[in-house]
Amino acid sequence: MRVCSEASGLLKNSRLFSTREQRVRSSAAVFLALIALAFFSSCASSYAFAESGADIYKMKCSACHAASGAGDTMLGKNMRLRALGSPDVQKQSDQELATITSRGKNRMPAYDRKLSREQIAAVVRYIRTMKP
Repeated sequence: MRVCSEASGLLKNSRLFSTREQRVRSSAAVFLALIALAFFSSCASSYAFAESGADIYKMKCSACHAASGAGDTMLGKNMRLRALGSPDVQKQSDQELATITSRGKNRMPAYDRKLSREQIAAVVRYIRTMKP
């Protein structure tokens, strides 16, 4: 009888341990999932929010057009780029500027596969803030 009661006690303890172990595993899984979610949402939010038109312009456009938009970089001078704040550029519609950015023009590459429509629109809004 004593063997049966000890076995019964071990069984109860193993069930308890199993339940405790399951709780720990579940808690660990939830914790890891929350960490992963926080990481990916921070990556996504930094991609979506930190990349304003100015940020995208600096990454994709400033090598040729210069940080100021004057086009006075070595590449910009060689390509004879107009200043983005000039009346000639600023008189173009948002759609025209977005189309040029999307499809490219002359030696400017197309960005329709590198930037989303929203990102291109943000760059156009940023170009609108440039002054000659």
